[in-house]
Amino acid sequence: MPVGIFDSGLGGLTVYDRLSQRLPNISFCYLGDNLHAPYGVRSQDEIFELTCNGVEKLWSYGCDLVILACNTASAAALKRIQEEWLPTDKRVLGVFVPLIEVLTERRWADNSPPRPVKAERIALFATPATVASRAFQRELAYRAIGVDVESQPCAGLVDAIEDRDLILANAIARSHAEALLRRMPQPQAAVLGCTHYPFVKGVFQQALGEVPIYDQPNVVAESLADYLSRRPEWAGTQLNGKFLTTGEPASIATKATQFLGRRLIFEPCSL
Repeated sequence: MPVGIFDSGLGGLTVYDRLSQRLPNISFCYLGDNLHAPYGVRSQDEIFELTCNGVEKLWSYGCDLVILACNTASAAALKRIQEEWLPTDKRVLGVFVPLIEVLTERRWADNSPPRPVKAERIALFATPATVASRAFQRELAYRAIGVDVESQPCAGLVDAIEDRDLILANAIARSHAEALLRRMPQPQAAVLGCTHYPFVKGVFQQALGEVPIYDQPNVVAESLADYLSRRPEWAGTQLNGKFLTTGEPASIATKATQFLGRRLIFEPCSL
């Protein structure tokens, strides 16, 4: 029983890479819905349907625990999945939750009243769909008071990263950072709310200066390690991992290998 990782494309490989390093005794099955990427420009209902299809496919491979390594899916679909759709013998976790826990310095299950936090001005860089969902602001408001979140929808950035056009991706990232700084000149923290964005983290850091930037691979890896230490029954058994794609396997494998710097072989998959 491997742990499933679902993403709309290749960005979730940044999460897989860190998870596989942090938890070397856990098997992972990665599914990228490259055929329908990017999710960031789709409607909430479309994202929900595609995400459910992807999660069900991973269940068919024995993945009773699935990580949504896609911020757009986590923001637009996770809450609805957990409240309306999820069977009791399955678990679906998202990448938003660990970030909220880090920024608020409290566990997700802590239902005490909202309280002040260190970073009161937060810059959020995310896809248009993630920004439109306002999921980050909503979950933060449940746990923190006095926090101002300035969101920047980073249109075009995922496409440029997936196309490996790093000159264009760097230019787009810089433009979005500068646009946000015009509205919030002095953020106290920044969040890269898309698993693709670590590839251009240096550009964001250069534009933002000494502002601490939180991206998700390390945060999610530590969070899952903690989760499995408390719930070892979801850790599964040691099996050979798989990489699945709804796109063209050879092309996706080439891009994925360029992303991670090591060879990956993808198998075809339909949703």
